[in-house]
Amino acid sequence: MKVLVVNIGSTSFKYRLYDMPGETLLARGGVERIGEEASRSYVLLDGKTIERIAPVPDHGSALAACIEQLTDPNTGCLSSATEIAAIGFKAVHAGDVSGAPVVDERVLSAMENYSIVAPAHNPPYIRAMRQLRERFPSIPLVAAFETGFHQTAPEAYRTYAIPYEWTEKLGIRRYGFHGASHRFIAQRLTEVTGRGDLRAISCHLGGSSSLCAISAGKSLGASMGMSPQSGLPNNNRAGDFDPFAIPLIQRETGLDLPAILDRLASDGGLKGVSGVGADLRDVESAADGGNKRAQLAMDVFVASIRDYLGSFLVRLGGLDAIVFTGGIGENSHRIRKAVCQGLEEIGIKLDDAKNGSVKGEGTISADDSKVAIWILATNEEIVVARQTVLAVAGRP
Repeated sequence: MKVLVVNIGSTSFKYRLYDMPGETLLARGGVERIGEEASRSYVLLDGKTIERIAPVPDHGSALAACIEQLTDPNTGCLSSATEIAAIGFKAVHAGDVSGAPVVDERVLSAMENYSIVAPAHNPPYIRAMRQLRERFPSIPLVAAFETGFHQTAPEAYRTYAIPYEWTEKLGIRRYGFHGASHRFIAQRLTEVTGRGDLRAISCHLGGSSSLCAISAGKSLGASMGMSPQSGLPNNNRAGDFDPFAIPLIQRETGLDLPAILDRLASDGGLKGVSGVGADLRDVESAADGGNKRAQLAMDVFVASIRDYLGSFLVRLGGLDAIVFTGGIGENSHRIRKAVCQGLEEIGIKLDDAKNGSVKGEGTISADDSKVAIWILATNEEIVVARQTVLAVAGRP
C-alpha cells in the first residue's frame, strides 16, 4: 500500500512516499515557491535528486508535479498515480475534530472554524485539500491532527480558568500540538529502552517548539495551549503572553487587534527579542559576538523550557527520561547544556563529553544521573503514514 504523506506551507509542498505497512521510504521531495514563475519541484529517488524549474500555480498543481516525477517512465518509482492508496496530511487544528479522520466537508468546515487560531497553518491545508479532492477524487485524504495525541491529558490540564460557557460552547481549551512528533518519541523511547512504563518529557525544539509530559506512552499534556502561538517562544512566535498587555499596545502604537496578533505571531520569539533573526544559529553567532539582545533571546528560550520542564516533572510525579528532538533539540549541544545545567539535585546530570559528541540517537546523561537524557531523531511523517493506513481501513 503506497501512502503519500504531505506537509504543507503557504508556498511549499513537501512529501514522503511510503510502502506500507513495511514502512519503506520510496521517495521524498516537494515543491518550493508555489505561485511563482520559477517554482522548484524536486524528488530524491535512489540517492539521486531530480529537479525541475517551472510555474506551479497552486497546491493541487504541486501534487500533480510531484506525481509526474514519481511516475516518470525513466526515473520514477510508480507506474501510475493509481498506485497511491491514500494521502495523509500532518494537519494542525480542528477543535474537537481530532485524531486522524478521512477528510470530508465536516472536517474541512471544522478546520475553517479554527483558522482564526491557526492562521499560518489551517488556510493552506484547507486550500490544498479542496484542490486535491477535486483533482484526485478517487484518492482518500486523511487529516492526522497534531492535537490527537494529547486527548489523554487529564481535564484539569486541558481547561482554562475562564467563564465555563466559553469552554463548553466555544471549545476554548488547551489542545496541545506537535502530536505526531511527541507520539513518535513516546514509541521510540519504548523501543530503545525496552520499557513502556517510563515517565518522560519530550522536548521538541526547532523553528516551532513544545514540551510534552508522557506517562507510559500517553500524553499528560503539552506546553502549547489553544493555539500553536502559545507555550515556549518559537523562532518568530511570542509564546506565552499576557493578553491584558494588548489594550496598552493598542493605545500606545495605534495598531488594531489583527495587526498586533500578526506581530506576535511573526515578529516575536527569538526574532523579536534578538532583533537578529528567527534562526537560532544566527542568534547564537550574534550572542558570541557580544550582542546582548541575542544572548537575552537565548536566555528567555532556555528559561521557558526549564519552567515547563519543572512543571511537567511535578505533573508526572517524578522523571525517568528527558528526550531532546527536533532541529534544535538534536543539534544544539549549547541549548541542551543550558536546559540541564544545575539540575543535579533533582537527578538530572548531563555528561558534557557525550553532549558534545553524540550524533544521531544516543544518551548524553552522566553514568550516575538518575534521569536518562536522550537525543532521539523524530519522524513525524511515519506517524502520519501509520495513522493514514488505519483511517483508510476504518480504524482511526
